[in-house]
Amino acid sequence: MLILHDKPGNFKHLAPDELQRVVEKYMAWAGKIRESGKAVGSNKLMEEGGKIVTRKRGELNVVDGPYSEAKEVVGGYFVVQAANYEEAVQLVRDCPHLDFGRIEIRQVDPMGCSGE
Repeated sequence: MLILHDKPGNFKHLAPDELQRVVEKYMAWAGKIRESGKAVGSNKLMEEGGKIVTRKRGELNVVDGPYSEAKEVVGGYFVVQAANYEEAVQLVRDCPHLDFGRIEIRQVDPMGCSGE
């Protein structure tokens, strides 16, 4: 899983034509990953909204989040097929997200939670 971290509102300062160019770079990169047969799925996460759920002493606590004043949020993710971390690093080497934030690469450990 490629987890895309960035700063909230990272793209708000871009002019519409600049934002369009950034979107086109992301789309081209994602298309390349799909064409390689390595893509499993991906989604951009909404910048606003969401909930953070915790439990302390058996009591559920639900608060709004993530907060716009947070220094960093997860902006989206890609699930890809890679033989190892080295191959995953090669897949993200030219990802345009690296111009705006960082990418965390994690191996998925399927534990059957999805019923598979």
